Amino acid sequence: MKKELTFVLNYALKKGFQIHPDAFEFLENVDVKKLEKIIKEIVREKTKQKLFQINQDDLEIYFGIKEDKNLKSDYKVLFDPSNKITSAEGISGYNSLFTSRFNKLKKIISDRPESKMLKSIASVKVAKSDDDMYVCGLVTSKIRERNVTKLLLEDPSGSLEGIIFDNELQKTADLLLNDQFVMARVGIGKNSGLIIKDLISPDVPDQGSNRSESETFAVFLSDLHIGSKYFMEEEFSDFVSWLSSPDPVARKIRFLLIGGDLVDGVGIYPNQDKELLCQTIEEQLKKMESLISKIPNYIKIFIIPGNHDPGRRALPQPAIPKKYNSDVWEKENVIMVGNPAVISLNGVKVLMFHGQSIDDIVKTTPGLSYDRPTDVMKHLLRVRHLSPIYGSQTPIAPEVEDFMVIEDIPDIFHVGHVHRAQLDMYKGILLINSGSWQNQTPFQASVGMTPNPGIALMVNLKTFQVLHQNYNSKLDNILQS
Repeated sequence: MKKELTFVLNYALKKGFQIHPDAFEFLENVDVKKLEKIIKEIVREKTKQKLFQINQDDLEIYFGIKEDKNLKSDYKVLFDPSNKITSAEGISGYNSLFTSRFNKLKKIISDRPESKMLKSIASVKVAKSDDDMYVCGLVTSKIRERNVTKLLLEDPSGSLEGIIFDNELQKTADLLLNDQFVMARVGIGKNSGLIIKDLISPDVPDQGSNRSESETFAVFLSDLHIGSKYFMEEEFSDFVSWLSSPDPVARKIRFLLIGGDLVDGVGIYPNQDKELLCQTIEEQLKKMESLISKIPNYIKIFIIPGNHDPGRRALPQPAIPKKYNSDVWEKENVIMVGNPAVISLNGVKVLMFHGQSIDDIVKTTPGLSYDRPTDVMKHLLRVRHLSPIYGSQTPIAPEVEDFMVIEDIPDIFHVGHVHRAQLDMYKGILLINSGSWQNQTPFQASVGMTPNPGIALMVNLKTFQVLHQNYNSKLDNILQS
């Protein structure tokens, strides 16, 4: 027996472990340089499980030859818009959409004590009360004039213009988005005008997170842009290879979530063909399929579309259509869902959204920028809506029901789109913007956008500890938090 093997076996024996005979032959063929690390990691894991025997199964699990049955890998798609989309048409369609938005958000805000005093806008406008009153509605306009802010709110009964004098409240009003839902405390002024004295967003309550019973890991990725000349194929392939390695974290990964823009698409922007290696959607998806087929089958892969992927561009988006590459759909470990989607991973609720609306919000909201996408994500949670602004850059379909309202509070909120990997927490919710796997494009360079691509984010679903692997060779490429 090799002296190195004797040494590591004695280490295990001193820790109170028994070595099953079937493990000896396996260990004889292991690189001696790795023996000590391997045995120490197995001893550490088995001690946690209070199992004090090392056998061939343990070694095969360590090397990824066999799946670890102790790791839970239960999943359930809680929401997928793909089969719920029933677009209406014209003005009646958008009336239905905004009526649905108002009713859903009014129901959410009804949990707040102030909601017991809510009145319709029509009744407030004719009221003679000296007491303050509460109304709720969608913001249709906000105007700053000298030292006051005028805010126009609308509910099914009518519209109301209120004036804000308070400086701090004016700052709150500056952050309001067009078409977002808000509750306002109003009073009647000296000239019978309505004065807004407080503004309350639906927001999310502080809460404890759901956690996995086992230390199962999920990987969060986005914006691969396969087919682009700037797709980091070599780095992504290295990451995929790592998933099959004996690395202790890689062996615990059971879920992989891709937040849209798998492919670069065709005709998304002028002269895009000059930046493509794969000139058709079919070629791009075929390339994607060949890459993800190397991911172990026991890892479940969840894919939502983004604005570069084929299919409908307007929100909400159904899953990428099967007609473009049925082989991807037919893979047992691939689950194709729409955008947005809510998925339960071992009981942990994950809200996936590509993040198209970030463009509109950054352009219209003071203090928000592409460099800190999690600040925008917090904003979306406060307003309880993934794409509030209608009529701007983000296309929104006139659905009969507004599927962009955040009805269920997630444990993890996963977004992409802006190519900036960043982590944060908000009221117990883990915020992940998973960045990209595309190097800086000429367009991004021209507008001063600096992505930090090639970062794989892994979350321990039991502890919510986040680990990351940086596959980018640039020294200044770091994860934001």
